Amino acid sequence: MKLITAIIKPFKLDEVYAALTAAGIQGMTVTEARGFGRQKGHTELYRGAEYQVSFLPKLQIQIAVSDEQLELTIECVCQAARTGKIGDGKIFVTPLEHTVRIRTGEAGESAL
Repeated sequence: MKLITAIIKPFKLDEVYAALTAAGIQGMTVTEARGFGRQKGHTELYRGAEYQVSFLPKLQIQIAVSDEQLELTIECVCQAARTGKIGDGKIFVTPLEHTVRIRTGEAGESAL
């Protein structure tokens, strides 16, 4: 099992959700986040004053999948979240040692 953590632009969430659903991937957690990468933020103009925005709004998506679903899930997120511009985000994959469904007590891949 793997835990996929994807950092994406907020306006791409609906497209990522639709792509994952169409591929049969079930369940994800979405968290609002702020951060910066290579783009180092940007400058905005508000009421005539210029100010630096260092941390840009992002969304963090976490998806727990079986090893067989890993590549399909990564492909879906990449295609749906890509704009071709700087700041599209990143995907991190980490091993998931154990999973338990609280309601039923199921463990392992059956808990996904």
